Amino acid sequence: MQLLAFVLIYPFLWIVSILPHPLFYGLSDIACFFIYRVFGYRRKVVQENLNLVFPEKPKEEIHRIEKEFYKHLCDMFLEMVKTMNLSKASVAKKYQVVNPEVLLDIEKERSIIILCAHFANWEWNVSINNYVNSKGYAVYQKVNNAYFDQFVRKVRARWNTTLITQAQTAKTVIKNYRDNVRATYGMVSDQSPQAHKAHYWTDFMGVTVPIFIGGETLARKTGLATVFLKVSKVKRGHYKAEFIPIAINSKETEEHEITNKFLRLTEEQILEQPQFYLWTHKRWKHRGKKPAAFAEVT
Repeated sequence: MQLLAFVLIYPFLWIVSILPHPLFYGLSDIACFFIYRVFGYRRKVVQENLNLVFPEKPKEEIHRIEKEFYKHLCDMFLEMVKTMNLSKASVAKKYQVVNPEVLLDIEKERSIIILCAHFANWEWNVSINNYVNSKGYAVYQKVNNAYFDQFVRKVRARWNTTLITQAQTAKTVIKNYRDNVRATYGMVSDQSPQAHKAHYWTDFMGVTVPIFIGGETLARKTGLATVFLKVSKVKRGHYKAEFIPIAINSKETEEHEITNKFLRLTEEQILEQPQFYLWTHKRWKHRGKKPAAFAEVT
């Protein structure tokens, strides 16, 4: 069944990936109509999230952000398909890295962990490996269909990226550290960990929730540099990426210092362009569940 699904779906995806700009985003508009207006995909979740983190905004503003978010969401998922036939030169035009020298300077001395959020187009974030000299890794969610998973790995490998699962991340980082292999790791770090497994709770967008600290833990243990990847959407299909150093030697930071800086930078990014954050994600689902044991330590 997995092979049959791949054989049936792949040709359609390939055709979509080569559509000219007007048809490509016209298809996105059609998809948005059905996803937002007809099916209302996770609309209650989006509205709940927006009202929770922006209690001061009027209903009209919340509604505007909601509509623009769904339009962007459809664009982004189709742009993921576009990756199939997107050359290195083309992605450099659509996803402009404004200060690659930040990474190039740091990687002369040590490996780097790049922390980013589910913002703008995180699929094209892996193209930053075209700008570094060290080996590039990206932490990803394995696709259930083995054929599509292999396909995703192949596509992203064109941009000098080796995909690793979350379960493989610690082992890979520590092995490279011990073998003195210079590497750059990309990690989306605004996920919501399971409440009972969380080691840190703090405010994110004004709401106390469990926080994922895997990136900081690895960085502090191995002394890697930690860098925040800030992405802005310039216009439809075009993005700007900027690297903001958080810590050059993460061993020298205090506990949770890296995580807190990452959260503040992510909040700034969201406040600048709120319509481009992943509001369908149940990021605040564990609010109000903070265990008493964390009351004094956080």
